[in-house]
Amino acid sequence: MKKFFKILGPGLLFAGAAVGVSHLVQSTRAGAMFNFEFVWILIMANFLKYPFFDFGVRYAVATGNNLIDGYRKVGKWAVGLYALLTVGSMFIIQAAVTVVTVGLFTYIFQVSVDLVTLSGMILVISLFFLAVGKYSFLDKLMKFIIILLSLSTVVAVFAALGIHKQVTPEALTHFNWSDKANIFFLIAFVGWMPAPIDVSVWSSIWNIEKAKELGYTPSLKDSLLEFRFSYIATALLAVGFLSLGAFVMYGTGESLSPSGVKFSSQLINMYTVSIGNWSFWIISLAAFTTMFSTTITVLDAYSRVLTPIFKFLVPSFTKKIINGDKFRVFWLVIITVGTLAIIAFLVSSMRQMVDLATTLSFIVTPAFAYINYRVVTDKHFPNDAKPSLFLKILAWTGMVFFVVFSVVYIVWRFFV
Repeated sequence: MKKFFKILGPGLLFAGAAVGVSHLVQSTRAGAMFNFEFVWILIMANFLKYPFFDFGVRYAVATGNNLIDGYRKVGKWAVGLYALLTVGSMFIIQAAVTVVTVGLFTYIFQVSVDLVTLSGMILVISLFFLAVGKYSFLDKLMKFIIILLSLSTVVAVFAALGIHKQVTPEALTHFNWSDKANIFFLIAFVGWMPAPIDVSVWSSIWNIEKAKELGYTPSLKDSLLEFRFSYIATALLAVGFLSLGAFVMYGTGESLSPSGVKFSSQLINMYTVSIGNWSFWIISLAAFTTMFSTTITVLDAYSRVLTPIFKFLVPSFTKKIINGDKFRVFWLVIITVGTLAIIAFLVSSMRQMVDLATTLSFIVTPAFAYINYRVVTDKHFPNDAKPSLFLKILAWTGMVFFVVFSVVYIVWRFFV
């Protein structure tokens, strides 16, 4: 147990990145809109996506390199595709988690500062922590936050079992396969449940950083145990948020607001209604620190993946501009500025912003699922670290599912 807690970290960072929008926003919305109809979809998405996140951890531990190195061996096109997805979605995703964080802060502390100013403050503080504290800061922060949020959610869900709410018969909605809005939500839900597959690259980088901090590389068995523990905890948290939405809001006629502040009040109210008003500050701080840590985690991840991407795609340019860790700080600044621009000029609704990013993630899921599979089954990959037959079968099942689902969605969206 002592050894396990020592290596605990990269998996929790994955959990921190996942819990943000897909759990607090999307899972809660699913429960509020469709009761428990999405539970099977949630479980299936987590199950079918697992191999591709496993492959990221597996590659990092077995080779000592991050997954971008594996993409490079597949071909320049693989790195280029990942670069396009990253650059195309990073400002939107960073803006999404930042807006939710700001909404929580505004509601909890009842401040009247405008969205852009508060977002700038949150992002600059995050940038400072990452530039000064680096990986060790994130590692320690996430252990505390995930435990606090998990305990709060478990207590709230069990307390919500006894809630007597005022149900409106007309508000007892069900998922409709002929409703475009329902289908769009389904795609967005699966796209980021528990996280986009490209986050597997983030996990590979965090595993390498953890090894640097420890001074040695944990065994593959121990690293996968740590990740699986965090992955299962992430899935259970998603079920918890969906349950809260179902127990507290489903059938009441109240829908989750696209406004960051209003949504934050609704989210915290779900907990206080379940547990009691006395829990307001405990729940509020748990929710805010969770989203704040997600903001920091996502910012850290993008700055770390952009560095090897550009070092491979444009090595001469990279050497002329900045080298080493300073290049990561350079990307931290770029992401911060770009995110503020999105928040200031392009985002009119948190819901639209989240759905756009999650839908994009879903559409490219089959490509990155295949690339991750190819990386860990290649002849150059160590044989003793290659995935088991069961994991290979599960991976192929997932790839077929994602390809079929993506094709059906594209045809239905643009040609029907």
